[in-house]
Amino acid sequence: MSLQQRVTTEFTQRFGSPPAAIVRAPGRVNLIGEHTDYNDGFVLPMAIDRAIWIALQPRPDRLVAAHSLDFDETADFALDRLAKQAGWIEYLKGVAWALQEAGHTLTGFTAVVAGDVPIGAGLSSSAAWELASARAFAVTSGFEWNAAKMALLGQRAENKWVGVNCGIMDQMASAASRAGHALFLDCRSLEIQHIPMPADVAVVVMDTSTRRGLVDSAYNERRSQCEEAARYFSVKALRDVSVKEFEERRWKKEVNEAVWRRARHIITENQRVLDAIKAMQAGEIRTVGKLFNESHASLRDDFEVTNEALNQIVESALEQEGCYGARMTGAGFGGCAVALVEKEKAQSFADAVSTAYRQRSGLEASVYVCQASEGASLV
Repeated sequence: MSLQQRVTTEFTQRFGSPPAAIVRAPGRVNLIGEHTDYNDGFVLPMAIDRAIWIALQPRPDRLVAAHSLDFDETADFALDRLAKQAGWIEYLKGVAWALQEAGHTLTGFTAVVAGDVPIGAGLSSSAAWELASARAFAVTSGFEWNAAKMALLGQRAENKWVGVNCGIMDQMASAASRAGHALFLDCRSLEIQHIPMPADVAVVVMDTSTRRGLVDSAYNERRSQCEEAARYFSVKALRDVSVKEFEERRWKKEVNEAVWRRARHIITENQRVLDAIKAMQAGEIRTVGKLFNESHASLRDDFEVTNEALNQIVESALEQEGCYGARMTGAGFGGCAVALVEKEKAQSFADAVSTAYRQRSGLEASVYVCQASEGASLV
């Protein structure tokens, strides 16, 4: 049974009538452009065919009551008395807070929710929650859907309510993606461009089953190192430094070497995103695969955000027939890698990677062959 059917059936059984509306918002995998978002740079995510689904019915009072099939739990809150607590309902509540802060008048609703975006894997289950929540409120409260504005409010909910200092990429990918396309996003201007995915290529997400434990301290350290490098170049962000300028400036001995390497990753990664888009548009998928491999090496050696499991699963992927390239994806230190694979070999690739990774690491991988899906939508 699909998730759409599950939330519909459960809603009907619980409340005696079918839902008035169903909304969904997808998770995402970032194809290339890692840690560039908070440096005002370029990213190329793709919404995946895993999503948060909400079946809902407006109600006359200002209460939001939702039952989660994933947690087998019911929770509610009053739109006039929002208070931070804990748990899955905080994403829905945080979006309500952000929408009301932005001047929207909200209507309560009753809902059943379910999702299949793996939690903590770096596939943005949180952004899927936020954009599905925003879509639900747009339906019940009657305001116009604007993908970029809703993405910014989703990010605000995550930053200020949930307390995670994320960039804008995840919410924009969940809000604004188009089926069959990757989403090229300029993280400074929020300009987007839909880049067609090659028809004969599959995107395969490989979950190492390790979860990033660290992460705040290392993430914050890298942000501050990138900011230090930007100050050295007297620019707002490393996005404003070209590869040529980086290479011509003899500055390695003038700063901490770690700062130099962090900057080298960001500056070359921004260029790799631009090069990958050109290659995709020209049908040069082997070039895109090569850029994936270079990105992983840079994240491993210069930015130092891989872990042993991520390196092992990328090595396992690159050994397989039909693999054009592979790299870690997401913040790092665990979570997922992504590979570009010949479509007709995708399933055999997935099986072979699982076996090779198990032999290398002793761990079980979850491997998903993904389709590029539509952003947040009313079904």
